[in-house]
Amino acid sequence: VLLNLTKCDIHKLDEAPATEVVMTRDEGLQYYRTMQTMRRMELKADQLYKQKIIRGFCHLYDGQEACAVGIEAAINLTDHLITAYRAHGYTLTRGGTVREIMAELTGRRGGIAKGKGGSMHMYSKNFYGGNGIVGAQVPLGAGVALACKYFGNNELCVSLYGDGAANQGQIFETYNMAALWKLPAIFICENNRYGMGTSVERAAASTDYYKRGDFIPGLRVDGMDILCVREATRFAAEHCRSGKGPILMELQTYRYHGHSMSDPGVSYRTREEIQEVRGKSDPISLLKDRMLSNNMASVEELKEIDVSVRKEIEDAAQFATTDPEPPLEDLCNHIFYNDPPLEVRGTNPWTKLKSVS
Repeated sequence: VLLNLTKCDIHKLDEAPATEVVMTRDEGLQYYRTMQTMRRMELKADQLYKQKIIRGFCHLYDGQEACAVGIEAAINLTDHLITAYRAHGYTLTRGGTVREIMAELTGRRGGIAKGKGGSMHMYSKNFYGGNGIVGAQVPLGAGVALACKYFGNNELCVSLYGDGAANQGQIFETYNMAALWKLPAIFICENNRYGMGTSVERAAASTDYYKRGDFIPGLRVDGMDILCVREATRFAAEHCRSGKGPILMELQTYRYHGHSMSDPGVSYRTREEIQEVRGKSDPISLLKDRMLSNNMASVEELKEIDVSVRKEIEDAAQFATTDPEPPLEDLCNHIFYNDPPLEVRGTNPWTKLKSVS
């Protein structure tokens, strides 16, 4: 079906992403399932956190699903992606299973990082993880993009950061190098309107994040519409692959939860504001309405997907609460990628542990 999209704002570009796009029924159903899985997974994580089964840092992605699913719909799994610590959604789109993600959240052996990374540090092939230091993933992503260029394999790297990280000096240093070296890098600011508890207006003298690459072209995109995100990413990927160097995207999105689980999320914004976003621009509802109104799916079909997603999440939660924790002898493994086993000093001078790659 041919669908119309809102136009992107552009910076230093002669053309913009398409506003008339085609979405097939299968694509629609797949996007719906993935976004719904992400949403349910995060709600389950919220529940397990409140039961003290998940501990420590935990930053949930619900509300921002169209960003992750839209980006992945326009790049290849052989391309590279690195993000900040709100990483559960990308771990899923990059090939992690719900089971592995949930088990990682509870620190179990079956977790995607063997239970050692937790919420903020998940990895898979060509996915360089959630990164805990604000903005640190952006220069790392430029390094990955440099590798893509060096190997000449027509791959690119997507580096994601939030509106809070957008004021970090290292991000501007990275823009500079990426532009000088014409790196195949897509820098994406997921602007969810709040950096921790600070609104964008109070944090940034210019909230036009898509223009802040200055000499780097930029796009500002409706981050709640999966098709807008997909088309903008497709446009950005072509820009990179044709050797034009880096490009910047700002996805205007919203997070329903607080910054992390320790932030109730209502001291710096009103409950009404959250309800209004949920009511008017929820990414899953928008896709659902679009599919129903274009006769691309029936209410029953979507219900079936909801039921099977719920079951998948329940099974994963069951696994994540019963799978054993990693044994002590695994504590020091994989310190180095491929070194022979080495001795590591334990918690006191008399205990020695072995590290195996």
